[in-house]
Amino acid sequence: MSFAFDPDSGLIVVRCELRGPSGEAILRLALDTGATRTTINAAMLTAIGYDPALSPERFQVTMGSGVEYVPRIVVEKMSVLGQVKTDVSVLCHTLPPSAGVDGVLGVDFFRKRRLIIDFSTGTIEVD
Repeated sequence: MSFAFDPDSGLIVVRCELRGPSGEAILRLALDTGATRTTINAAMLTAIGYDPALSPERFQVTMGSGVEYVPRIVVEKMSVLGQVKTDVSVLCHTLPPSAGVDGVLGVDFFRKRRLIIDFSTGTIEVD
């Protein structure tokens, strides 16, 4: 399955559908092959019924501002680029409004899949 993106713009932003215990949300995620883990803005997770404060697990994350420990949440369902996964482990972090996205889609989402990002045609293929 192939999806279009603008190869001349900054971030590659993809549409993501999340389902949680109290609803669904459509998010804009930055596809980041340099990110090991998928990270979702805390406000979006809270909106669909998750409480990051209740998460018993914290993961160490190294960011530009230093090392932080963030909650891990298991999301009921996540659909991105034609791929649907259930019981998806994501990290929860507060993103600044200036980020312009609701999170980062990391390489963990693509494990055991083939991902082709073609900047010459502006297409993404996942299978």
